[in-house]
Amino acid sequence: MEIKRLFDCIEHQLHHFPKPDMFNAKVNGEWIHYSTEEVKKIVDEFSAGLIELGVSANDFSDEGTDKIGIISNNRPEWMFTDLAVQQIGAVLVPLYPTTGINEIQFILNDARIQYMFVSSKDLFDKVNSIKAAVPSLKKIFSFDEIESADHWSVVSALATETSKQKLNEIKNSISPENLATIIYTSGTTGTPKGVMLTHKNIYTDAILSKESFPFIDAPYKVLSFLPLNHIYEKCVTYVYLFSGNGIYYAESLETIGANLKEIKPDGFTTVPRLLEKVFERIMTTGSQLKGIKKNLFFWSVKLAEKFGTPEANSILYKIQLSIANKLVFSKWREALGGNIKFIITGGAACQVKLLRIFNAAKIPVYEGYGPTENSPVISISRWRDLEGSMIGTVGPVINGIEVKLADDGEICVKGTTVMKGYYKRPDLTAETVIDGWLHTGDIGVWVNNKFLKITDRKKEMFKTSGGKYVAPQALENIFKGSPFIEQIMVIGEGRKFVSALIVPSFSYLKTWMQLHNISFTTNEAAVKNPEVIKKYTAVIEEINKQFNHVEQIKKFELLPAEWSLDTGEMTPKMSLKRKVVMEKFRDVIEGIYSA
Repeated sequence: MEIKRLFDCIEHQLHHFPKPDMFNAKVNGEWIHYSTEEVKKIVDEFSAGLIELGVSANDFSDEGTDKIGIISNNRPEWMFTDLAVQQIGAVLVPLYPTTGINEIQFILNDARIQYMFVSSKDLFDKVNSIKAAVPSLKKIFSFDEIESADHWSVVSALATETSKQKLNEIKNSISPENLATIIYTSGTTGTPKGVMLTHKNIYTDAILSKESFPFIDAPYKVLSFLPLNHIYEKCVTYVYLFSGNGIYYAESLETIGANLKEIKPDGFTTVPRLLEKVFERIMTTGSQLKGIKKNLFFWSVKLAEKFGTPEANSILYKIQLSIANKLVFSKWREALGGNIKFIITGGAACQVKLLRIFNAAKIPVYEGYGPTENSPVISISRWRDLEGSMIGTVGPVINGIEVKLADDGEICVKGTTVMKGYYKRPDLTAETVIDGWLHTGDIGVWVNNKFLKITDRKKEMFKTSGGKYVAPQALENIFKGSPFIEQIMVIGEGRKFVSALIVPSFSYLKTWMQLHNISFTTNEAAVKNPEVIKKYTAVIEEINKQFNHVEQIKKFELLPAEWSLDTGEMTPKMSLKRKVVMEKFRDVIEGIYSA
């Protein structure tokens, strides 16, 4: 395989499938389309303008290369910046729009960011408020037109014939081994670590994923809404670009439903949390139906839960599922635009129940897995290959990389996709990459010697005071299968029994309370209602039957508000910050164990 630089995707498209809709965004109610030719012109001028600003690869060393920062929602300008920075050998350092001010200051100083590109006034104000504390930061540009900042087009306007000619020379000097980006991962604890990824890392992971899934070269349309700041969406973006797919950026998370209906995309990537929310809305709608329609809805869902099991092989099941698809699930597909060929989920474990139901409804969901340090994909279920998928696993390992399980079950990976290291942290790099093997921190098992199944995070397993190990994520994933449970965190480190903090699915709970003539006033009142507590006790006891005695939840506490990114309990990729939750609800937890 010829290893390319990421920005070669533009020439690749121009040569193989020039598109009228390489990047697309909705502006003032209208979809704006950028063709491959337009993107090349915009990016080249942007690169030339950056050269005029003095941005350079210098000696191409990790610390010597100039760094450019970006904090923005997904939009064409995000990718223009990424491609333009790459073309001059500089390094893009992306940050989440929701990153806290102290973390932004740390990252900008750690990477010695020279110029920042932000999407909006609030983000400009956020970065500008710490500008004086970041000596390396020369200027902040904005994608939106705002009074207080220079528009990003000012940079492009600096381009000259001389800098354009110099650009071609620089592009030819850039090696696939050079850094393409540094992605800081905050994870669930600790100081952010800068993961250094080269063009070779990301390109090979994208192409190996493209071959393995496989993504085929086709004029598909895809919707993008997961943050481009994360390597998951960034890598998939390059899969799309090298496959000739037009990328449409959702206006926001709130408009995804409307955008799906407008665009009618062939596919998109997501995280389990968003799929859970979609399913929750579907179930809430179904619970409000009456008579035959309601019975048919829940019969269909119950049927779908058996998809992929031995029972689903019978002729009767297939006939029944065909009826359910025609009368019920067809409406679900229509709500997603009616044209979905694939949905890829990653970033966290997806409930098996959801995978069965969506796939039964002819909404094909494929689960993949991989950490930022591997660029990121390690494994993915296969598209159009019945023997290449197994619900409840994250599929076979992609072509071209090696995976082994350590004695304690830790997943280790080796190949061209493994990061160059942590920026300015050789100590952490040496702890994480040993003899070429990246130690992921995830625990897994092989199923049928082919499929990888993630069972837990190595650091999140805990031991009760009785000396028994418990894997909380595995339990949580099962409990979240209940329509009554929105979020859950299993607790028990050093304790005599396992307990849990539970955030109810309030929309579903509200409907249940109304059906049982229990008045619903507020979330706070609902979680204290004796009948509600009695119901949740029954739900927990029923699910507990699936686990051995030491794993069973003995006590729980219902909480009145959802954990979120804004309130600090979730990471940007919607993973639970366990230590934050433990600290925030310390009194609640102590109450559970002292009662």
